[in-house]
Amino acid sequence: MSAAALELCGVWRRFPSGGEEVAVLKDVSLRIEAGEMVAVVGASGSGKSTLMNILGCLDQPSSGRYRVAGHEAGELDGDQLAELRREHFGFIFQRYHLLPHLSAIDNVAMPAVYAGLPLSQRRERARQLLARLGLAGKEDYRPGQLSGGQQQRVSIARALMNGGGIILADEPTGALDSHSGEEVMRILKELHAAGHTVIIVTHDPAIAAQTGRVIEIRDGEILRDSGGAARVPAGAVEQPQMAGGGPALRERMREAFKMALLAMLSNRLRTVLTMLGIIIGITSVVSIIAIGEGARDYVLNDIRAMGTNTITVFRGKDWGDDKAAGIRTFLPGDLKALAEEGYVDSVTPETSNPQRIRYRSVDVNASVSGVGGDFFRVQGMKMAEGQGFSRDDIRLQRQVVLIDKNSRRKLFADGEAIGKVILVGSVPATVVGVVAQRDRGFGGNALQMWMPYSTAASRLFGQPYFDRFVIRVKEGQPTALAEKAITRLLTQRHGGKDFFTHNMEEVLKTVESTSRMLALLLTLIAVISLVVGGIGVMNIMLVSVTERTREIGIRMAVGARQGDVLQQFLTEAVLVCLVGGAIGVLLSYGISFVFALLVSKWKMSLSLTAIALAVACSSLIGVLFGYLPARSAARLNPIDALARE
Repeated sequence: MSAAALELCGVWRRFPSGGEEVAVLKDVSLRIEAGEMVAVVGASGSGKSTLMNILGCLDQPSSGRYRVAGHEAGELDGDQLAELRREHFGFIFQRYHLLPHLSAIDNVAMPAVYAGLPLSQRRERARQLLARLGLAGKEDYRPGQLSGGQQQRVSIARALMNGGGIILADEPTGALDSHSGEEVMRILKELHAAGHTVIIVTHDPAIAAQTGRVIEIRDGEILRDSGGAARVPAGAVEQPQMAGGGPALRERMREAFKMALLAMLSNRLRTVLTMLGIIIGITSVVSIIAIGEGARDYVLNDIRAMGTNTITVFRGKDWGDDKAAGIRTFLPGDLKALAEEGYVDSVTPETSNPQRIRYRSVDVNASVSGVGGDFFRVQGMKMAEGQGFSRDDIRLQRQVVLIDKNSRRKLFADGEAIGKVILVGSVPATVVGVVAQRDRGFGGNALQMWMPYSTAASRLFGQPYFDRFVIRVKEGQPTALAEKAITRLLTQRHGGKDFFTHNMEEVLKTVESTSRMLALLLTLIAVISLVVGGIGVMNIMLVSVTERTREIGIRMAVGARQGDVLQQFLTEAVLVCLVGGAIGVLLSYGISFVFALLVSKWKMSLSLTAIALAVACSSLIGVLFGYLPARSAARLNPIDALARE
């Protein structure tokens, strides 16, 4: 004896009610052969809809066995049951259960999405089915634009989309007028004649009389089974060729993306409010990173302008050494010895003292430094006007002076400075150059001037020794090793270590480390707003799941797996966060533009790293905070979901 299309053996279905269980189906045994047209009749509450739900694998028996084409349904997992609903059954519901935001053709094509049929093929098949059922030209109509009878025909076309070898119709004419009801019954008879197994659940004896077999059920038990239904040859049903593997996955992903967009567009205000937290969070993170990077670059460029490969040698044991002023071992011989070292690019001595500066009626204080000709190379400073010191200026102790732009503005206003003679202390000196002002610097507004160290020592300060040496290390030479060599050389020359060194590269590393820590701290503070935004996404998505419970049930009824539902809602959450992240990045660029207009000295530094971080954060928040609502949707029971209004 061949396996029946559907077979129930001793099936019970119990539901909890208070502290007890109520049996809705009681020891039901039933065998339906392929090609039959069967009516299940009974009063409301008799258990006929529960029986249909078990037959369609939307529900499972509490006990007993149910076989579909010889396969035990009770041994199948959720995805395998979804495959049964997708490949073997077609559902026609009393209330149509069409998705209101989809067109007729998209409602019909939905089951084929989860079967992996390519877009062009499934739309063509849906179009043919609608035309076959008298709905040609109404493919783009939404359910609200169709009559009840037309909506039911769309529901029938959807049931046939994947072949629908077994058609399960739950009160298919219950919500229709008599004429539309007759049209639906005519279509069902044609489907039976074409080889479909048709099972109709109805309370109308006139509908039941049009089938070949009537099963009457009362109080969960089969009261009568007329048997002997007319059958058509098995295998006559048209089955479209479905894709699998990669193509099926792509189609499901495309559908998930499409439905996410539709959900976002159909609830625009809610979508915008959901995005708001993400937008604020991403804008904060990107802007703070950009501000931190800009501030760090500002400070580091300031230090680099002073020379990061420079080492300064000071008198004394360390900062604040009371005996430093009494150390007089920094002599021209040291300068010559340092200049001859192979790792040294240039070296300059420096001795500074405040002096009174006079030019005509202008009388000001300035810091005057005696330096070597390489001082400006060592310090990375350039001339705005005139020229620096020559070797002859130092050798012949010429009374020449370089001034900064602040001094030029104070002494000469808008007049010519080069060639003018000013009084430095009691020494007249000719201005031979103006040093360019640094855009970034720690110099502030103090007036600074520089003279040849030989002139300053003999004519101004009256001291043959220097306060410090500044050494510029050659490019590519490690400054740490150069610092050790300088220490060794001067210790030998002085007969002991009466000095200490200051390496600008170490300062640079310290500043970089500190700025990174500050940037990290600020970023962590900004991330808090992202977390708040993520919680908002989760809350709204949970509301969305509640609102769209019936949609989830419909999708499960036509063959969507739990993974498909999970993917759809997770895609929606990620898409909301990504769009919010993109808006946040654009706002960050806007903030950067406004910041550049208001602040001239430095600017925000928007980097690809910050943008990539924003995209990653948006995606991660969408996944993390979207997973719980998506899982909640995927775990819904199809029957409970379909019953939700």
